[in-house]
Amino acid sequence: MLAQEVASKYAQGLFLAAQDKNLVDQGYEQLEDVRDIIKKDRSLINFLQAPQVLDEDKLKLVSDIFTGKLEQLFVEFLLLLVRKHRAGFLIEIIDEYERLVEAERGIGRVTVITAVPITNEEREKLKDQLAKKINLKIVLEEKVKPAILGGMIVITHNEIIDGSIRHALDSFNEQLRKVKVA
Repeated sequence: MLAQEVASKYAQGLFLAAQDKNLVDQGYEQLEDVRDIIKKDRSLINFLQAPQVLDEDKLKLVSDIFTGKLEQLFVEFLLLLVRKHRAGFLIEIIDEYERLVEAERGIGRVTVITAVPITNEEREKLKDQLAKKINLKIVLEEKVKPAILGGMIVITHNEIIDGSIRHALDSFNEQLRKVKVA
């Protein structure tokens, strides 16, 4: 939960600053590139989180790498994360920033997890239902996890709807454990 709270706080601040400077779209593109680089190679994040490395060295590296490649606002933001020892949350912050930009554009990103791939008909029906519920155009990210056995888990930004058979069985099992037999 800490990661989501940190991501939300910092992404909201960055989003508002980007709005003030009319850099929302540049931030969306540039931060996406930063996230892709970090996902491919975590050595930068590992370096920025290393307690044995001096903060001055971390700040210099970030400045050297990103100055001239990113808008100055985003370089300053990365430096702030280093100073506040929050660089380890960078991917989550970028994800949250992108969610804020997409929501402003009328797009809602939703993850759906199923035991088997869903059909086109099920996909469209789900997107329509979700669009009515959250009043945004839905972009689905689909994941298949056979361990849920059946049903689906739907994850929006602020809600998890677990309609999986695995969850139902676990809940039923928990209820049975609470029953006292005389």
